[in-house]
Amino acid sequence: MILYEDSFLLCAIKPSGMPAQPDKTGDMDILTFLQQKEKNNTIGLIHRLDRPVGGVMLFSKTKEAEGILSQMIQKKQIKKEYFAVVCGKANEKEKLENYLLKNGRTNLSSVVDKNTKGAKKAVLSYDRKGVIEEGDYFLSLIKIELETGRHHQIRVQLSQRELPIWGDQKYNTIQKMKKGAKIALWSYSLTFLHPKTGEILFIKAIPGEEPFSKFTNFM
Repeated sequence: MILYEDSFLLCAIKPSGMPAQPDKTGDMDILTFLQQKEKNNTIGLIHRLDRPVGGVMLFSKTKEAEGILSQMIQKKQIKKEYFAVVCGKANEKEKLENYLLKNGRTNLSSVVDKNTKGAKKAVLSYDRKGVIEEGDYFLSLIKIELETGRHHQIRVQLSQRELPIWGDQKYNTIQKMKKGAKIALWSYSLTFLHPKTGEILFIKAIPGEEPFSKFTNFM
């Protein structure tokens, strides 16, 4: 679903489980889908989402736009917010700072000492929006502002904090997964100044699938 579009850029929802760009599976990806739908092969990917994660993504429509928007991402001029449902009772507010190291062989990242060769600083902040009791444990809905963009960053940092994301089959070791369960991590919004018009754009999409549906009154 396209949420916003003009001659310069577009914002669309990537469904959970869909690749952001072509990969070795050969499954349809959001970038190719939009290029075919818009009949425009110059549509460019400005940032990425892990395959299991759904939500708002930003795309360029021209080569000029791709360069400008990519620079805005690098300069942290685009604010990214996510919703996540985590296992546990999260604090009302918290800022997490860690150093992460990606293992290219396993495609997993881990929290390491800051002096570890190849380690990259990862920073995020979250606000708790709601808490419910689910069987023997609590679930919390949190809204996350991402300050850096590291590999699997949100998933790794929350797992390290003992707040693993519901349905995360790579980093959640405390939850018995339901067959076919989707990770409860969603790209909620992008906020930025349109590089051509100067207009403030706030593009958002509310997640509706389980377990987000349990927190409807908190969004």
